[in-house]
Amino acid sequence: MSYQGDDWERNRRLYNPYQDLNLPTQTLYKLSTSPEYLFQEESIAQRRSWGENLTYYTGIGYLSGAVFGARKGSIEGVKAFEIGDTLKLRVNRVLNAGSLSGRMIGNRAGVIGLLYAGMESGMVAVRDVDDVFNSLAAGLGTGALFKVASGVRSAAFAGAIGGIAVGVAVAGKQAFKRYVPI
Repeated sequence: MSYQGDDWERNRRLYNPYQDLNLPTQTLYKLSTSPEYLFQEESIAQRRSWGENLTYYTGIGYLSGAVFGARKGSIEGVKAFEIGDTLKLRVNRVLNAGSLSGRMIGNRAGVIGLLYAGMESGMVAVRDVDDVFNSLAAGLGTGALFKVASGVRSAAFAGAIGGIAVGVAVAGKQAFKRYVPI
């Protein structure tokens, strides 16, 4: 049975699992080079689902915030050394300061990621279009909502910072796609 001329045949590559063993036998398998999906609907979607988006942005936010906070706290712990501290006490100071700061900043960054993912997915659902304006509006809304308890001025400023940050990130991503060959 030949599939020549079909997409199935063109998107295959030959694979020999015994190629490094120098055996006289030649066993070749045809493996797909394109992504394989269990359901046809998955191949149509070009974007992550809202749940995947929520998990991704929250996780990235928490992890990056925790790493940055741990670094910042560890530096503060080193600066807090006193004359006469033993090595055990110095290590304890660095670990305590790093873990405290890492937890606080990581939690804040995770909440920001959670708010952003929810707003962006909501914008896509409401507008039924996936474009840059959804990301910018989600950045503005996330900053404003995150700081709304601090007052109107703080919320407006944080919203502007969120919108600018998302704009820079989107422009950087587009420039990276355009000028860096992968």
